[in-house]
Amino acid sequence: MLVLARKTDEAILIGDDIYVKIISVEKGVVKLGIDAPSDVAIIREELARDVADMNKEASKHAQSQDLGELSKRIKK
Repeated sequence: MLVLARKTDEAILIGDDIYVKIISVEKGVVKLGIDAPSDVAIIREELARDVADMNKEASKHAQSQDLGELSKRIKK
């Protein structure tokens, strides 16, 4: 992991086209501005974890009959 120190209004460049700018730092909260191409997904880590956990939980309750029907529909 690369760790950088930045001040308000400073930025970092990731690759050729992703900019991360420090907007403000107040009471221990850092506000970031991210400028990236529209095809780059940007999501908060805790939301990505929540979605993954919900998908795992939902897959536990899937019935083999439901999966068979889904498989048939996908093949069409």
